[in-house]
Amino acid sequence: MGNLMREYWFPALPSREFPVNDGDVKRMRLLGENLVMFRDSEGRVGALAEACPHRGASMYFGRNEECGLRCPYHGWKFDVTGKCVDMPTEPEGSNFINKVRAIAYPCRDVNHMVWIYMGKRAEPPQFPTFEVNTLPPESVSQPNVMMEEANWMQNMEGDLDSAHLDWVHKRLHKDGPKPPFGVNGFYNPDPRPPKLDVVATDYGAYYSAMREMPDGTDWHRVNQFIMPFHTMITVGPTVSFRSFVPIDDHHAMLITQTANPEGPIPQAVSDNMVNAFDDVGGYIKRTHDPRSYFMTAANKTNDYMLDRAVQKDLMYNGIPFIMNLPDRAMTELMCDANDQPLYDRTQEHLGTTDVYVIAVRKQLLRAAKALRDKGELPANVSKPELGRVRMGTFVLERGIDWKQAVAPRLNPDNGFPVAADLPLIVD
Repeated sequence: MGNLMREYWFPALPSREFPVNDGDVKRMRLLGENLVMFRDSEGRVGALAEACPHRGASMYFGRNEECGLRCPYHGWKFDVTGKCVDMPTEPEGSNFINKVRAIAYPCRDVNHMVWIYMGKRAEPPQFPTFEVNTLPPESVSQPNVMMEEANWMQNMEGDLDSAHLDWVHKRLHKDGPKPPFGVNGFYNPDPRPPKLDVVATDYGAYYSAMREMPDGTDWHRVNQFIMPFHTMITVGPTVSFRSFVPIDDHHAMLITQTANPEGPIPQAVSDNMVNAFDDVGGYIKRTHDPRSYFMTAANKTNDYMLDRAVQKDLMYNGIPFIMNLPDRAMTELMCDANDQPLYDRTQEHLGTTDVYVIAVRKQLLRAAKALRDKGELPANVSKPELGRVRMGTFVLERGIDWKQAVAPRLNPDNGFPVAADLPLIVD
C-alpha cells in the first residue's frame, strides 16, 4: 500500500509553515520516512531525507542559505532537487561532488498547501486537478490540519460512513440551546438508517446515502472517495476536500480545505479553518517529533473534553463537535489487545450500512495487489483528472435513477453550483 501511495502527489504541510525564504527548517515524517522541509532563497519548497548522505547527520540542524541546505556536520550543501552544490571537505578539482545526491522529493506549493511526490519516477505524474488546486487562491481556504493517533485507514473510514451522522453528530432536540463548544449537530426525526448505494469508479468510489422525506421525495447525500486517501463529504454549498495523510502506521494527518467556485472564501471562514480548535485549547506545544504537529489539546488523554451534561441534555455524543474531534474518539480508540492503535478487523461484524467501507477496502486491496503482482496502477495516477469530481446533497423524486440525475452536478466543469439541498436540520 505504501508503494501505491508513492505513485501519487499528496498534501504534506500548509504553506504557512514556510512563511519566508531561507526560514526555519521543519522536521517532517511522511509514509514512515523522516524528512526535512524548507523554503529556499527563491521561494521553492524542498523535502530531503533527514539523514545527510555523507555520514547521516540530521539535516534539521542545517543552514538554509543561498538556495540550499548546508549540513551542520561537514558543510556539504544540497539544493531542493537533492543535488550536492558544495562539498568543502573535498580537495579542489575532485569530482566526488557529482557522485553524491541527497534523497529529495519534488514539492508544489499551490493554494496554501505544499504537495509532495515521494515516488521513484524521474518525472512525477501530472499534478492533480482537484478544484482546491485549480481555483484562484482567494477561492480556497487555508487548510485545517488535525493529527490523528491511529492508522490512516481507520480514520478515513469515518468519512465512508454516513450512518454515523445520526448518532455521533446528532442533537437531541430540533430546537434547543447550542452546546458550549462547536456546532449544534444534525437533527433527523426519522429513526430509520439511510439506504446506501455504492458505485465503484476508476478513481475510487462514490455513494448515495438515501433517506425518504415526509413529503414523498428522496434525499441523497453523495460523497466521494478518491485514491489513495482523499474524501469529499457534503458540508454545505462549498467544495470540501479532505486527505488522510499517513505519517506512519499509527499516525495520520487529516487535512481539510474548502473551496468556493462562486467567488472568494470569506476571510473569517479561512481564519476559522486555521484556528478551529481554539475554543478547546488549540494545539499542544510542538516537540521535535512531527507526530506532535497539529495535535489538539482535546485528545484521548482527556477523553477529547467529553461533557456528560451536554451528552445528557443536548447531544447524543458529548464531545465538542469541532471539525472531526468526535470522529477521532471513535476511530483512535479502536485498539488491539495490546492497546496498539491499529484495529484488528477480524473482530468486526459489518452490517448493511457498511457497504461503502467494504467497497473502498476492496478497491484499495485490488489496486495494491495489481501493483504488486502485475505492475499495474490505478487509472487516476496517469489521468488525475478522473478524480476531478464533486460531492453534494440532492432532493429527488422518489424512485428516480439517482446516478443519472446527479451525474451532471458531480462534474465541476459543467457550470453548476455545488449541490446542497439539505432538508436535514443542521446548525
